[in-house]
Amino acid sequence: MTHTDSRTMRHVLRREIAGTIGLLTDEHDFRAMRHYRSFTFDDHATYLRQVEELLKTRARHGSHTTVALFDPQEYADYCATEGLDPDDPANRTRFTARIATTGPTIPYDGQPLTDLVPALVDEAVRQATWEYAATLLARLGTCATCGEDIGRAAIGRAAFTRASALVSRILDTAPPGDRHLVVSVTGTPETLVAVLHADTETDGGTRFDEAEALEFTTVLALGLTTRGPGGLVMRTTAPDTPDRIYGWRLRGDGLDPLTAGEVFDAYCTDIESGELIAPESGVDYCVPPDLGQEAQEGGDDPTGHHH
Repeated sequence: MTHTDSRTMRHVLRREIAGTIGLLTDEHDFRAMRHYRSFTFDDHATYLRQVEELLKTRARHGSHTTVALFDPQEYADYCATEGLDPDDPANRTRFTARIATTGPTIPYDGQPLTDLVPALVDEAVRQATWEYAATLLARLGTCATCGEDIGRAAIGRAAFTRASALVSRILDTAPPGDRHLVVSVTGTPETLVAVLHADTETDGGTRFDEAEALEFTTVLALGLTTRGPGGLVMRTTAPDTPDRIYGWRLRGDGLDPLTAGEVFDAYCTDIESGELIAPESGVDYCVPPDLGQEAQEGGDDPTGHHH
C-alpha cells in the first residue's frame, strides 16, 4: 500500500514539473547538431514527429511544456565559454534550461507543430529586432538636431517616452475594433520592422501583448531619434464596417499624416515591380485621426534639452 501511495504521489508531483524542449526548427540547424555523436536523430522530419508526440504525451498527462528555439551556434559558444563538452546531452539540457529564461519560447497548448514552429520563429525574430533596436538606441548619445552630447541614457529614455506617448495617442484616437500596427525604420544599418496587435475589449479597453508593445515602441523610438526614413501604418477591423487603413511618415521626432492617396498608393503598388495592383474590396484608405500636439515635432523633452 505504501509503495502504491508513493508511486501515486510521484505521478502527481510529475504533473507539477514544468518542462522545456529546445527545438531545432530547420534542416540547417538539425544538420549542425548531427555532428555530435550523442545526437542520434538521422532525419529532421522524423525528429519533428517525435517531438510532437512527446509534446502530446506530456499534455495528456497534464504536464506544461514550453518550446524554446535551440540555436546550435549559440549552444557551441555557450559550451566554449563555460568549458563544457557540447557532446554531453546533460549540457544540452543545461543550455535549454538557460534559453528558457532568456530566449524566445512558445507554450505548447496542443497546437500542431506546423503552427507552433512558425510562431516560434516569429517570436525569435521579434526578440532579435527588439534587442538590436534597443542596442542601437543605447548607443545614441548626441542630439540629432544640434549634435550636443546629452548622454546615452537620457537620449534613450527621452525617445522611448516620446514613442510611448505617440503609441498611446494613436490607440486612443483609433476607431473601435482590432488594430494591426506596423512600424518600419529604414535609416538604420538594417531595415527594422515591428508589429503590434491591439484589440478593443468589451469594456472599451485595449488588449495587447506587452512584449510586442515593447518591441514596437523601441523601434519607433529609434526611428524618431535617428530621424531616418520610416513610417507607421494601422489597419482597423470591426464587424459590419469596412476595414480602415491609414498612417504616418516619420518626420523629425514626430509623425506626419499620410494622405488617403499616399496610403492607397502604398498598399496598391507592387514593391518589387512598382506596378499597380488591385485594391482590396471592403477597405477604406483614409486620412488618420488628428493626434494633436503629441504628433508634432519637438515639444517638451524629458531630458531637459532644448533648442
